[in-house]
Amino acid sequence: MGIASQVETMRWTGDALELIDQRALPFKVDYPRFTTAAQVADAIRDMVVRGAPAIGCAAAFGVALEAIALRDATSEDFAAGMETGMSALRASRPTAVNLGWAVDRMATVWKHVENESPAAIAGRLVAEATSIFDEDVAANRAIGSFGAALIENDACILTHCNAGALATAGHGTALGVVRSAFQSGKAISVVAPETRPYFQGARLTAWELQREGIPVTVIVDGAAGFLMSQGDVDVVIVGADRIALNGDAANKIGTYGLAVVAARHGIPFYVAAPLSTFDRSLATGKGIPIEQREGGEIRGYRGIEWTPRDVLIANPVFDVTPAELITAIITERGVIRAPYNPAIARLLKN
Repeated sequence: MGIASQVETMRWTGDALELIDQRALPFKVDYPRFTTAAQVADAIRDMVVRGAPAIGCAAAFGVALEAIALRDATSEDFAAGMETGMSALRASRPTAVNLGWAVDRMATVWKHVENESPAAIAGRLVAEATSIFDEDVAANRAIGSFGAALIENDACILTHCNAGALATAGHGTALGVVRSAFQSGKAISVVAPETRPYFQGARLTAWELQREGIPVTVIVDGAAGFLMSQGDVDVVIVGADRIALNGDAANKIGTYGLAVVAARHGIPFYVAAPLSTFDRSLATGKGIPIEQREGGEIRGYRGIEWTPRDVLIANPVFDVTPAELITAIITERGVIRAPYNPAIARLLKN
């Protein structure tokens, strides 16, 4: 597993997964260790790791860790333990399709070699998880290359939430485009809305870009429309947690509003995502499950509360942007545009 940028989201040690604790950033860099599927599931649920591709990679290693923990068990106990571990991973967060995709891929490998010893199966699963990680880095670099070609020199790019190295195995999807454009010599700058309530833009995107010398300005979420109206934004690029077959895309809450305002001002709105983010079971975005997190995330932050305790809180953490508001979708196999149904069908068929 190589480093695709200056940011390492996860480290595989051979018998443990180390995840950068994204809750502690930008002020502390810490890599807690995880050795079972249940521990990785808790890390996903508790936001130690986040971002659809990163969640998928972490879940794959979680399956491998469970197999390692059970390598001396009987075949019956191994199978029961693996099913329990995979169920915990699948249930950890609902919206990012990459999570279930990665666990299903690991389960398929297991079923193909289920007659081998638990120790041999564990070795196969470690190899598969490593492949998922490496493939994600390669996909992100390809996305970056295709997307960079769409970015003009001196462009100001607005991105929402964090779709960078921290949200993937490395390089990033939306920020992968930014990185690739910057590395190609284009003079670009980035505007990052803070992304309430978890501040992924202010804490994570700003941290990543600052470390690599890419100019970034943080704004409050509500300022994005004003900047677009003033001509200060040239393009919007976001990631996605799930994309339906018609091109509807789920991303961090607030993305839909940005797409509406971008359309109002004639600003290109791109979604950057790997093929693993496409949900082959959903015809439209209406079926995408939207995670509802607990209200404490909105009442305050890191021990400081500013909301009356008896006020009701609604905390949907994703929304769905209709395909008609998306200028193009950037994937590792190229850039696709409307009509999305046939374009996505061709993409997933190859």
